[in-house]
Amino acid sequence: MLANHKGEIPFVILLIPFLLGITTGLNWFAEPSILLILLLTLCATFILLNIAYKKFNIYKVRWLGGILINLILFVFGWISIANHSELNRPTHFSKLPAQLIVTRINSEPTSKNGLIRFTATVEQSINKGKKTTTSGTLLVTLKDSLAQNLAYGDDVLIPANYTLVDPPFNPAEFNYKQYLANKNIYYQSALYGHKYAVLAHDAGNPIVAYALKLRQRLVEKLKTNIHNPEATAVASTMLLGYRADLSSDVLQAYSSTGTVYVLTVSGSQVAIIYFLLTYTLSFLSRHKYGKVLRAIIIIGVLWYYALLTGFSPAICRAVLVVSMIVIGKTYNRYINTLNILAFSAFVLLLYDPYLITEVGFQLAFLAVGGLIVLRPIVYNWFKFKNKFADKLWAICSVSIAAQIITFPLSAFYFHQFPVYFLVSNVLVIIPASIIMYTGILYLLLPQMAFVSHYLGWILEKTILLMNKGLSGIEQFPLSTINKIWLNTSEYLLLYAIIISLFYFLYDRKLWLLRLSLCCLLLLSISFSYKKITSANTHTIAFLNMHSHTGIVMRNGNQAIVLSDLSDTNKNYRYSIQPYLDSCKLTDITVYNPKQNINSNYVFKRSNLIQFFDKRILLFDKSISNCSLNDKTLADYIYITNNPYTNFNNINKNYTYQQLIISAANSDRFVNQIQQVKWPMANFILLKRNKALISVSN
Repeated sequence: MLANHKGEIPFVILLIPFLLGITTGLNWFAEPSILLILLLTLCATFILLNIAYKKFNIYKVRWLGGILINLILFVFGWISIANHSELNRPTHFSKLPAQLIVTRINSEPTSKNGLIRFTATVEQSINKGKKTTTSGTLLVTLKDSLAQNLAYGDDVLIPANYTLVDPPFNPAEFNYKQYLANKNIYYQSALYGHKYAVLAHDAGNPIVAYALKLRQRLVEKLKTNIHNPEATAVASTMLLGYRADLSSDVLQAYSSTGTVYVLTVSGSQVAIIYFLLTYTLSFLSRHKYGKVLRAIIIIGVLWYYALLTGFSPAICRAVLVVSMIVIGKTYNRYINTLNILAFSAFVLLLYDPYLITEVGFQLAFLAVGGLIVLRPIVYNWFKFKNKFADKLWAICSVSIAAQIITFPLSAFYFHQFPVYFLVSNVLVIIPASIIMYTGILYLLLPQMAFVSHYLGWILEKTILLMNKGLSGIEQFPLSTINKIWLNTSEYLLLYAIIISLFYFLYDRKLWLLRLSLCCLLLLSISFSYKKITSANTHTIAFLNMHSHTGIVMRNGNQAIVLSDLSDTNKNYRYSIQPYLDSCKLTDITVYNPKQNINSNYVFKRSNLIQFFDKRILLFDKSISNCSLNDKTLADYIYITNNPYTNFNNINKNYTYQQLIISAANSDRFVNQIQQVKWPMANFILLKRNKALISVSN
């Protein structure tokens, strides 16, 4: 639904400066007190100008009021992000000395690979017996069999042995530190064994505790009549937003086919519940206050469902939008859906401005906004007289509009594009609807032998059929375009092309077409420059692989990886693969450090590597005690796997430029080697430091 004039979409206009203020606050810190003074000054100026409207002939500069409102919202957005940051508070637990801390679990603990992980609010710090009230959130990981009994709302006493979350050490690696910081988590604690004490139970929000317990009972109810674990996991995710049991293979199949939104509790589920309630309660419209009563029941049930799913941003957005629509229809008000969408975003960001950093939040609002604005334009591309063909095209236009508007964002974050998204989206419509209606009915009804068994059977078979279909599409040739790495400029240029081109199709103004073509030219230049530069690049990357080896020797679009990990290992996929993908390498060979290599750009024998004009020596236990008659020349000596020796022998046997201490060495070994004076080289320590990338001629 497009607006005929800006008066129909006031919240869309007001949201823009507010978003800019939040974005500025995320990138540049400013003292909240200074921002507050600036905000009060702007507000006072706005009020005074309105009071003295006639006296100073303000009507002649009407634009002044608009500028002040935009500045007020901009500064307000900046203040909201500064105030919401827990690290800025003087009571944050990291700013106070402590031996013990009292934490309250504020999320549902999850279990994976024998580890229990949860987030907790630090309520108190205890130092020398003195208790101090604190604030802040801590990520806690426990390895203890008894930790399985921990639940939301438990007060847990733990040692104050927390550390800062590590930043990404390797290029293109996922920034877990920033991800947690956007959730107001800056510190983590890992405890092994029973080094904690439970002080109290059920100390959290009783409504949230009730919702989580109810959701867990409903998950167990699904498991009663759905026997396939994969089907149970998908049903729990689709119906209740419970993702703990979802396997990475299933998630990858949905992601690669562009249907991952099916696994997200969002607007589609809310829409189904809304239409079901509207149809069921239609009889109330015949009574005097029936419409109001029906609106109260619908809104109440929808917010209860949002509570059940943990108040996920997507659900809150959808429920807010539907709630406003229900209220508008109840009182026969005209509603612009785009304005309602902007209003829901505004309310959610007032509650938590950090929501803007969540990919799911961004994708959800963009997808719905795209459906509202772009879908009518796409639908008008073709006209069909046949009703079935018209319905099918209507479904396709929804999918196309959503993919177009979310493509730059998806490519920016996930670096891939599902080629057969249209086929997979049409394929999942019917089974996803069956799963939702059958699942809601199954959860609402009490356990009845025949009925529950039959509904569970329908759910299981439908989910398995949908999974099989999507897995089949995933195996199609060229089903996914991978290695799409955009920088911020390219990402913004893509959106400029999409917006200007579709605006041209709607308004037919020639300058919009010229703008889109200019942006396309700039994008092409950027891509071409990166491709030419990449083809002529020769680098050596010494990666921080913790307890493993990782060296990447790159020759243009080719690379040889020296690692003790296979390319299917999860550590390889996390730390090495993103770097290779970001370089858009097409020819990659993985060698074990013990293997010899004889390629056109890398020659390796034993522990000595020649890469163009650079020579690398792998100094490990196999040569740590060797004595040479003549000095060996090496540009880099890569010390790995704790080769305890008389370190003076390195200076005696080798001539080198840089000494690189691998992250695979123990803390004890690193401390020992740091005591030695190394006058001949630049000493580079990879442990807890960023990877080293060196250019070769």
